Amino acid sequence: MASSDYDMSKRYEWAKAKSLMPVQAKCERGLQGALVPDSSEDMDHIAVVYDKGETPPQITIKQVSGSVHTVLADGIAVAVVAHSSGKAPSPSDVLLVERRVDF
Repeated sequence: MASSDYDMSKRYEWAKAKSLMPVQAKCERGLQGALVPDSSEDMDHIAVVYDKGETPPQITIKQVSGSVHTVLADGIAVAVVAHSSGKAPSPSDVLLVERRVDF
């Protein structure tokens, strides 16, 4: 297999991902948002975590005001993003992560 210049394990710092849900919600099922630092860019990324076996959620972006946008997963708000420059986020910018459910 040919090596790829795109090595996701080095780009995204998954060990430093921060949940957007309260600590007590970590064992709950359902959609969750998380911020994932990116060492190769000067910004973080949004990840949406969904339960294993479920259909990956449909991601939509809704503009709240000028540079503020809400990220929705199956119509549920999982993040609010504000940017001072650059383009608005698009659904393809959101990382989808399947959560293993053992409880």
